Amino acid sequence: MADKKSIVIIGGGPAGLTAAWELLKDDNANEYNVTLLEATKEFGGISRTVKHNGNRMDIGGHRFFSKDDRIMDWWKNILPLQGAPSYDDKKLGRHHDLEPGGPDPEVTDEVMLKRHRVSRIFWNRHFFDYPISLSVNTIRSMGFLLTMQAGFSYLKSVFHKLPEDNLENFYINRFGRKLYSMFFEGYTEKLWGRHPSEISADWGAQRVKGLSIIGVLKNAFSKLLPKKKSNKEVETSLIEEFWYPKLGPGQLWETVEKQCREAGVSVITGANVTEIHQNEGKISSVAYVDEQGEKHEIKADEFISSMPVKDLVNALDTENENKATVPADMKIIANGLPYRDFVTVGLLVKRMRLRNNTDIPTLGNPPIVPDCWIYVQDPGYKVGRIQIFNNWSPYLVQNPDDTVWIGLEYFCAEGDEFWNLSDEEATEFAIKELTRMRIINGKQDVLDSHRERVPKAYPAYFDTYEHMPELVEYLDSFGNLYCVGRNGQHRYNNQDHSMATAIEAVNNIKTGKTSKSNVWSVNTEKSYHEKK
Repeated sequence: MADKKSIVIIGGGPAGLTAAWELLKDDNANEYNVTLLEATKEFGGISRTVKHNGNRMDIGGHRFFSKDDRIMDWWKNILPLQGAPSYDDKKLGRHHDLEPGGPDPEVTDEVMLKRHRVSRIFWNRHFFDYPISLSVNTIRSMGFLLTMQAGFSYLKSVFHKLPEDNLENFYINRFGRKLYSMFFEGYTEKLWGRHPSEISADWGAQRVKGLSIIGVLKNAFSKLLPKKKSNKEVETSLIEEFWYPKLGPGQLWETVEKQCREAGVSVITGANVTEIHQNEGKISSVAYVDEQGEKHEIKADEFISSMPVKDLVNALDTENENKATVPADMKIIANGLPYRDFVTVGLLVKRMRLRNNTDIPTLGNPPIVPDCWIYVQDPGYKVGRIQIFNNWSPYLVQNPDDTVWIGLEYFCAEGDEFWNLSDEEATEFAIKELTRMRIINGKQDVLDSHRERVPKAYPAYFDTYEHMPELVEYLDSFGNLYCVGRNGQHRYNNQDHSMATAIEAVNNIKTGKTSKSNVWSVNTEKSYHEKK
């Protein structure tokens, strides 16, 4: 029998774990010897679930939905779809199409829930649909004059297109200057710390793709028509149902990691990769430092990396202390790639002041608002987005009937003033903002809190990003190195995109394909993930 092909995977997030499982899931243990290195003790990257005093936090919010049927099938093979109502749906009489023979979430934890998606925008103490729509509610909240200004501004943008050489023009072309200034300009600057005119339009093309006023109107009009089965596609940002693991996104990745170990993957945690060695145009080995500070080296035939590109290039440059092994221009590009970090503050509160004025029944006394996310696009507040974990899954909250578990997301830079606040200071800041927004009454409503810092959460599209194709060409020159995932490709990928890059990389390894264009082209086509 031929020797096993040895493969090292760097990172235990969605991309790394997908690659590991793809290599060994079909009884391929006799073909591949797989080692997975994870720098922390947790799995899932920013798709992990943080546990705190019986409650669970989803870092960033993760809807399990994809245009890619491979990914949808992959997820439900790990956690089967529910066959009986969840706690809140049963109690409230809410309906979902249940999977025949699927597990009962009230009996077992290993189950994928079906959830309704509700997200709204908070601006000027009013709620607007997300994405912004021309509904009666929008007109009422904006007022007649502002609505007319927005309408004429949009019409102007239809006939006078700006060159899409930055994110500002990208948004104006789709929504008009007035709606852009109200709902996109300040929020984008809050998110990225840069004005939209300084950011590449690539980000907008990737995240909102076909979404526009026309798309919003089409979706609203379709709801007025009789329901019938159709192959028509719907904008991803307008999807109204998604899947969700009972105990949060991290549950799925913890399950994948367990299955990988059982299939024969050698999983090493606390392994911080510091050096990547090359020989004759190929990667020969990686070195990592363990929790005791000891260095270890692993040789392999193939390497799959989901570590940040910046760290990857710097690790490649450590082989010889006297001679740089990475070209200077490549190092400049890599070290200039920017990231946006964020802090999430979890607050367990007795009640919310916000009233549920929708026709969607919810838990709580009084019933809580039905939103998964509330986008705070009002520039008067630092918080960018508010999650209500009760609505993602009632099982994230120890007592979903009598408490509300809220997550406030703050975009910042690692090491800046907000990042460096103590837990107490960050919590106090969050409580004051929620009180000022009239979402809670004040500190007396808060029962518990938890602050979580998330470095390198969002790869950013400015500074040296425009030279990324040059860096891709350099990294691809190592025939046995595959860059996958959000940080591995410095691309603002959704979870399913990160998984797809790993699936493509593994297919290349299995088939001997040398071009990596398929790995890098995931989530670059405008149709990909735009519609379903």
